[in-house]
Amino acid sequence: MDEITKRIKSPTPKFFKKIRTIGLTLGAIGGALLAAPIALPATVTTIAGYLATAGIVASAVSSVTKEDRP
Repeated sequence: MDEITKRIKSPTPKFFKKIRTIGLTLGAIGGALLAAPIALPATVTTIAGYLATAGIVASAVSSVTKEDRP
C-alpha cells in the first residue's frame, strides 16, 4: 500500500499527463451522452458507455505512472 501512495504522489511523466487529459475528456463525453435528457439510439448509448469506461480507466492508469530515475 505504501508503494501505491508513493506512486500517486510522485511526478507524472509528460506523456501520461496528456493521456490522463484525453481520458478525462472521453469520460466526460461518454458521461454527458449517457445523461442526455433525450432518448438516444441504443448504439449511441452503448458507445457512450464504452467511451466513459475507457476514459476512466485511461486516466486512472496514467495517474499512477512515474518516471524511473536511475
